[in-house]
Amino acid sequence: MRNLLKVLFILTIAAVLTAGGVFAWGYRTFHAPSENLEPVTMVIEPGSSLRTIARQLADQGLVRDAQVFAIGARLDPRHKRLTAGEYTFPAQVSAWEIIDKLERHDVVQHTVTVPEGLTSKEIVDLLAADDGLEGPMPDVPGEGTLLPETYQYIHGATRAMILDRMASGLDALRSTLWPNRDPDLPVATWEDALILASIVEKETGVASERGKVAGVFVNRLRRGMRLQSDPTVSYGLTLGKAPLGRPLSKADLRQSTPYNTYVIDGLPPGPICNPGKEAIAAVLNPTATKALYFVADGTGGHAFANTLAEHNRNVAKWRRIERQNKP
Repeated sequence: MRNLLKVLFILTIAAVLTAGGVFAWGYRTFHAPSENLEPVTMVIEPGSSLRTIARQLADQGLVRDAQVFAIGARLDPRHKRLTAGEYTFPAQVSAWEIIDKLERHDVVQHTVTVPEGLTSKEIVDLLAADDGLEGPMPDVPGEGTLLPETYQYIHGATRAMILDRMASGLDALRSTLWPNRDPDLPVATWEDALILASIVEKETGVASERGKVAGVFVNRLRRGMRLQSDPTVSYGLTLGKAPLGRPLSKADLRQSTPYNTYVIDGLPPGPICNPGKEAIAAVLNPTATKALYFVADGTGGHAFANTLAEHNRNVAKWRRIERQNKP
């Protein structure tokens, strides 16, 4: 009997020591930094179980043992709040850091930048080429219905979602800018303001000029003068489906299209691109100026003139610059 008790005692001690050793090994394994020497990006799909997540992490070298991670994570109350998404884990990340990142939904943020002045077709093509976005491309929205901006999105976002955000962004901008417009503008509706803003957007890429370019067009509208804007001619020839790809000719300026502001009075029937916030703001509160004309000055900006005679001199200067720069 004594021998039996002695054996049982020894076995109990051995079991305790073994359990303690296993616990110590598991504790060290759980808290040890991972062996990955570079950041790792991975996607955890919605509905993944803790066991599935643990296997994914082990396969990526982010945890040393999937079972140890799963057991250790279950002891942390945060394991019930682990969320799906795309995550980037730093080199030698710890299990605690992994759980913290998953619980906070600290997912990868992607961005897509839509430059001001693109047509709706060009914006659709840009989103279609973005590999981070999902889903089919919806139909091309109407011209001037989207707000160019840099948009953030996370894994799973669709191209349609970005277009919806761009449309909503323009609606929100309207509620901010339209009520504070110059009360003496010769444009009566938001839609007309967008048309004029799209022309300003295409006429100059110099931020400091937008207000003055808008002022010139406002002056011309007030006097009943034609806008005579080259970008409207180009749009009338392509309808925004593709860049014209060549300089305008004299025949182009005479061609009758609804968008050719050399032959039509007032504004064209719709926007010629999607203008940005600054161009819209410039149209709604243009710079006070007496100028009625402007032409490129060879520096990337424009020379403005109050009279036709002054404008003709500026045009002559520009023609000389063109000839000098011609190969």
